[in-house]
Amino acid sequence: MPNINEAFPSKYLKASDLNGAEPVVAIDRVEFEPVGRDREMKAVLYFKGKDKGLVLNKTNATKIIQLTGSGMTEDWAGFRIKLFGTETQYGGDTVDCIRIKAAAPNGNGTRAAAKPKPQPEWHDEDHSEPVDSDSVPF
Repeated sequence: MPNINEAFPSKYLKASDLNGAEPVVAIDRVEFEPVGRDREMKAVLYFKGKDKGLVLNKTNATKIIQLTGSGMTEDWAGFRIKLFGTETQYGGDTVDCIRIKAAAPNGNGTRAAAKPKPQPEWHDEDHSEPVDSDSVPF
């Protein structure tokens, strides 16, 4: 039986695209694009080896700044993050959303605030899963 989400494809990543997985992805770039009915310009985060971008909200952008130590989007390229689905309140309703966390903690689970060194793009910290795994198609 078909999944109803497949009937309404989106150019942008949705929580349902994750299928409950928490993929580790490498940031490729950030582009500013007109999004939604009002065609409002928003930051869209793209990942290496993936087609769909994630429209950034303040919560996710702030988390990436915290993880990378930089508010400059060009400094984010090559940095690995983990995506996960959860819920949030929006307009009085509970809705699905995507959030970001560290791909894998180093030593103390934090990262230096200085400009980050690009991380290897093909494996996570324990070298067990390819970053651009096709197990989560998006």
